[in-house]
Amino acid sequence: MSFFISDAMAAGEQAAQEPGMVGLILPVAIFAFFYLMFIRPQSKRGKEQKQMVEALAKGTEVVTSGGILGKVISLDETFVQVEIAENTVIQIQRHAVSSMMPKGTYKIQAKKSKA
Repeated sequence: MSFFISDAMAAGEQAAQEPGMVGLILPVAIFAFFYLMFIRPQSKRGKEQKQMVEALAKGTEVVTSGGILGKVISLDETFVQVEIAENTVIQIQRHAVSSMMPKGTYKIQAKKSKA
């Protein structure tokens, strides 16, 4: 009886030691899935954000990450001064700018708030 058990164990050990290329397909497929679904889009968004922050100029209308709409009145390497209302200026970091708005958006919103 003991020779049956040793045969079964030997067969099991042999199968466990030989996954070959089939054993690598699943991990490679999972990595490819995560790369295409998560890593690549995130890096693409990061590049677009960096280009947008570099393209900021005086007079650009922006929305901050806190949701504040304003017009850029001056900028330097790390900070941007944004006019959010008449005679009201805030200073924010460049990376806090989340999006640029079409020209005229700031003026339209200022008129709505006065009415």
